[in-house]
Amino acid sequence: MNNENNTETIQEQQKLHKDFSSSQSLVIMSNNSVRVQEDQKAKTNKRYMFLLVINYLFLFAGSLSSSLLSKFYFNHHGSSRWVSTWVQSAGFPLLIFPIYLPFYVLKCTDRRPFSHFTPRILILSILIGLMLGLNNLLFSWGNSYLPVSTSSLLLSSQLVFNLILSVIIVKQKITFQNLNCVVLLTLSSVLLALGSTHDKPQGLTRAKYFIGFFSTIGAGLLFALYLPVMEKIYKWIYCYEMVMEMQLVMEIAATALATAGMASDGGFSEMKRESQVKFDKGPEIYWVTVFANVVTWQLCFMGTAGMVFLTSSLTGGICMTALLAMNVLGGVLVYGDEFGGVKVVSTVLCGWGFCSYVYGMYLKMREEKEKENKNHGMEMAQNVVAANNV
Repeated sequence: MNNENNTETIQEQQKLHKDFSSSQSLVIMSNNSVRVQEDQKAKTNKRYMFLLVINYLFLFAGSLSSSLLSKFYFNHHGSSRWVSTWVQSAGFPLLIFPIYLPFYVLKCTDRRPFSHFTPRILILSILIGLMLGLNNLLFSWGNSYLPVSTSSLLLSSQLVFNLILSVIIVKQKITFQNLNCVVLLTLSSVLLALGSTHDKPQGLTRAKYFIGFFSTIGAGLLFALYLPVMEKIYKWIYCYEMVMEMQLVMEIAATALATAGMASDGGFSEMKRESQVKFDKGPEIYWVTVFANVVTWQLCFMGTAGMVFLTSSLTGGICMTALLAMNVLGGVLVYGDEFGGVKVVSTVLCGWGFCSYVYGMYLKMREEKEKENKNHGMEMAQNVVAANNV
């Protein structure tokens, strides 16, 4: 009987030591007991694949819908860049659900919201949120002046910047898999732009074109910087709820910046006047458009944050660039844009690059799982030997 108890004690101590020393777990002391909180970034975590699929669906739906809704807003004489900036972050109250539901309603976690949320993480979240607010403003200016094709071309440059900055900031390894995908997706966006030169809006002056051009380039650079910076910070984070807590603080900071800009430009009274006078679809459609934009942009940013947390900044950038082709298809279906041969080739290249990258990720995950199972088998054998020696 004593031998059995000793065996169980040794196995528990070995497991606890393994979890404590691993970067894929966090040991929490509570009421004189020890609990091990597994890192949700670990591919062995049972929630990993579920979170990955959900976040990509958020990114897909949010990116496509927000792009179409933003264009709808400007096509029907919505003209406030600050309104377009504000809607990109004003949906932060929606983040309360993924933060508080797991602990208080679903009871699927022992971690209270905002526990282990240090002052350092708070300050970093505020600073990055302000940077995100500036990025949103630059994107709005570019989107209001440039045709979709030119904007897609310029935004595709963020993937190259993202690869370079990921190598510098998070030591991302350049492999044939990710380099091939970056080249194919960038080429896809270039062809898309070259095949859509007739999309230039009427009345676009040279000055407005250059404002839109440099604003879009600036937005691409800032977002390319944002992704690897967040990946580096997420190395300190072990659960998805904490990612959403950071996202909430960031979105509040970005919304505060946009609200200050709106106040200097007439505030919400200007929105009311725009809905009644400028927007040619009427006030009801205006407010539906604004509210839908708020929700879809929040889905987009939630999906982006989740993808970076669960995979890498480069994977997040690749997914977002691949969705540019989906935005083009959305424009064809919703706005009746032409879909010529060049756009077809561009879409095929985009799908080829993205699918090859996803397949490469699948092979890598399968290899890591096999390695994990092999290591687990070796640990079991060691436990049996240790038990026999007791």
